[in-house]
Amino acid sequence: MNFMLDIQIRSPEPRMNYKDNVFVIGSCFTEHIGGRLDQLKFSILQNPNGILFDALSVCKSIVSYIDHKEYSKADLFQLNELWQSWQHHSHFSGLDEETVLKNINQSQRAANAFLKKADWLIITLGSSFSYQLTETNESVANCHRAPSKWFNKHLVGIDEMLAAFRQCITRLVEFNPSLKIIFTVSPVRHIRDGVMENNRSKARLIEVVHQLTSESRNMYYFPAYELVIDVLRDYRFYDIDLVHPNYAATEFVFEKFTEYYMGKEDLLLIEEIRDILKAYKHKPFQPSSQAHLNFIKAYLVKVLQFQQKHPYIDLSMELAYFSEQAKNVNN
Repeated sequence: MNFMLDIQIRSPEPRMNYKDNVFVIGSCFTEHIGGRLDQLKFSILQNPNGILFDALSVCKSIVSYIDHKEYSKADLFQLNELWQSWQHHSHFSGLDEETVLKNINQSQRAANAFLKKADWLIITLGSSFSYQLTETNESVANCHRAPSKWFNKHLVGIDEMLAAFRQCITRLVEFNPSLKIIFTVSPVRHIRDGVMENNRSKARLIEVVHQLTSESRNMYYFPAYELVIDVLRDYRFYDIDLVHPNYAATEFVFEKFTEYYMGKEDLLLIEEIRDILKAYKHKPFQPSSQAHLNFIKAYLVKVLQFQQKHPYIDLSMELAYFSEQAKNVNN
């Protein structure tokens, strides 16, 4: 008896591999996928502006990387003692204006360089709602807890999002012709908008990404939203806030992602790396014992051999750790 709905997931051809560069941008759920890829030693750049929820902010940010936009003092404002940018997450905010600008522009340069060589762009959309400054009609990526009267809240239409993405994708193709794009829709519920409003918002995002992916063979839709909402479909897969998918749910989604988006050889590499990372995090009860020395030496050899065979995967941190531990135990 089958207790779960089956979802047909289209695999890309060729699939993602460890030699690829992966650019990840979008909502907080993006960071679950991006964070897992980063932990597993993929070459990845994640959210250069910080978390972005709506389609217009994603498009605006991507175009700013292509254009190598340099932010100036005119792009910042001061609120609650902090210098902030309407287009950046609050982790860029700070007391010193020069430092804030320096960090933003360093991130812009890194994004431009990485996007130029990226093989994959993963875009996760969280909401169709956009916030615009009442004085200028400028769309903002982050409201920074400013008074609500400063903004107009706008449920962006499908045609408006499609127009923004088509313009953005045209620029991307010119900037990096070999780039492949994966769209996902975040299963995180935006209940501040209201349950029904959240569903309207997600429905528009789903329609937009399906229209976009039907227009090019280099664009794909990975059904993260459907895997949580339609396959798991149970509140036990959400955190206590009933909004964010929990560890079990995000791990399930990531397993499906690797299953359908990565080749067999790279899946085997993932298992080897997981084993090395598990050993790296191991805390021995008896660090001076012969058993622990043998354990350290075995993994030192394993990391050296792995690094020789796969020099494009960076295990320098783990190699340094096992080398140092071997010296300490010998002494």
